[in-house]
Amino acid sequence: MRAIFTIGGLLLVVLIVGLLAKKQLGAGVAPVVVPGAGTTATAPAATPQQQVQQFKNAAEAAMQQPRPMPDDTK
Repeated sequence: MRAIFTIGGLLLVVLIVGLLAKKQLGAGVAPVVVPGAGTTATAPAATPQQQVQQFKNAAEAAMQQPRPMPDDTK
């Protein structure tokens, strides 16, 4: 009897997770607000190479920022 409730509970959890995942994946891409346009527009699709380059540039910019030093006033 306990095994039936366990299997039923697991199936219920899998069903809920599946529905939530479907809802999230079906949402798509959020619209981007373009300043000065007054309306929302979708962001232009970048090629994978452009996305990789943008990530590299952002990572390098983050690495160039100095790390804040803690105060040694104790």
